[in-house]
Amino acid sequence: MYSQNSAISNNAQISVLTCGSGDQLYSTFGHSAIRVWDPLTRTDKVYNYGIFDFNAPNFYLNFVKGKLLFKVNKQDFSRFLYEYQYEKRWVKEQVLNLNTKQKQQLYNYLEKNVKPENRDYLYDYLYNNCATKIIEVLNTSIGKDITFKENHIEKNFTFRELLDQKLSTNTWASFGIDLALGSKIDKKATVLQHTFLPDYVWSQLNNSTIKNAPLVLSNRTILKEHKKVTSINFLATPMFWSFLFLIFVLFITYTDYKNQLWSRWIDIFLLFTTGIVGFILSLLWFATDHTATANNFNLLWALPFNLVALFLLPKKKNNNTKLHKYSIILLVFLLAVPIVQIIGIQKFHPVFIPILLSLATRYVFIWQKTK
Repeated sequence: MYSQNSAISNNAQISVLTCGSGDQLYSTFGHSAIRVWDPLTRTDKVYNYGIFDFNAPNFYLNFVKGKLLFKVNKQDFSRFLYEYQYEKRWVKEQVLNLNTKQKQQLYNYLEKNVKPENRDYLYDYLYNNCATKIIEVLNTSIGKDITFKENHIEKNFTFRELLDQKLSTNTWASFGIDLALGSKIDKKATVLQHTFLPDYVWSQLNNSTIKNAPLVLSNRTILKEHKKVTSINFLATPMFWSFLFLIFVLFITYTDYKNQLWSRWIDIFLLFTTGIVGFILSLLWFATDHTATANNFNLLWALPFNLVALFLLPKKKNNNTKLHKYSIILLVFLLAVPIVQIIGIQKFHPVFIPILLSLATRYVFIWQKTK
């Protein structure tokens, strides 16, 4: 039986799909979507808020500036499922405990949202992504009937800790994320803010009610998890290369000290590299709309001013008052890094330790040489 002016029948089911991690970085954190299945109208559609278009005008520029538009797309469930089956990623389903009116309200909202004039939204990987959209859609369409309880999480994690749950520490992805993202992700996330990760959408819905009844009517696994055997080649990890570089710097510095030399080329490399990194981090902080790249204390060791300091390096004579004073500033900033970590302002990646020791070694050498 159909309700009046309805596009779906009373027998329709609306469910939330939670999908496992993929091999690519953008799929590491999983995915969430909404499924509408109606046996009477033979409708089986998935509303997917994780769609982006590489061919969109200025795609990469908008991504860098933090102005990337994502969109909601409606597709056949069979096609959606095939993609995850092909990638060997698990898919779980939570059927929502909705009455006819609530189903209609939710369905109407999805259909309105998927229209070309409404489907785009400004993406933010912490506050406005495919997973957070699930809670937003439920809140907007039938939120007055839903209670999102908060007693299913024993400990509130920071955003960085939540990201680390999906990343192996000794990987370039983890290293890059900790380098680019600032102290804003080191604050504790609220229970609902945990739902920027699909796994937490799943647990949140299981701990929510609708008019004092469980919000989730039933759970089931559609595609089972495939156990992946991932072997990490330590020789290709950032920790290996950072320690190798530290050993190299210590050897060069020892040779310089013993033979009364100054291998200026390695200092040029360090100042140039940290200067470029600092310049990029400054742009991510001040010149983009990315919320997570602000207040980045990696700028304590990756200073953009190091690009200017290159011109202070003497070619022959060692007496350089400006460079001597600047080396003291660099050492003070390096000393501030562990203090920032201990206080809890920002967490730094373990790979930074040998990098910081390499910088400290050469800065002390420069200070001694320019006294």
